[in-house]
Amino acid sequence: MFGARDVGYGVNPDEESIDGLIVGHRLMAASEYDLALRAYLRAAGQQGFTADVLSALGSANLHLGRLNQSEDLLRKAVIEDPNFVPALNNLGVVLMERGNYGEARLFFQRAFAADSGQTDMIRENLMRAIAKSEDAVYVEPEETSRFTLVRRGYSTYELLSEL
Repeated sequence: MFGARDVGYGVNPDEESIDGLIVGHRLMAASEYDLALRAYLRAAGQQGFTADVLSALGSANLHLGRLNQSEDLLRKAVIEDPNFVPALNNLGVVLMERGNYGEARLFFQRAFAADSGQTDMIRENLMRAIAKSEDAVYVEPEETSRFTLVRRGYSTYELLSEL
């Protein structure tokens, strides 16, 4: 049995806890990205580093502006499940933010194919990446594009640009 110091205050060890992914998704919807990251880490402790957990961690880091960490986690999620649409799309978003338009285009194409073209947001992200990758040949180095990240669903994001 559990001793007094083995359990946190107010925690009943006999009850089943709520899934950390669900809690994290709700916190992301409430724009509580730090708390969502903690919930996703708890989910990783319970479930392991599945593609869904890695993608969620990457999405939380993306919202916190931690592009390097986000990219690393999302790449691991894609390795874990090469057809996981949210991870493919969000990795494309990170790569667009970093100015890697050609590589972002490839991940958006994979997300579009895995999704069978059903999600308009992925199609729009792909079209932006195609436009930016084709414009990159002609763009002067001083010009920078600003993107806005918009949440669509639990762990999927869309890029909005000032075109």
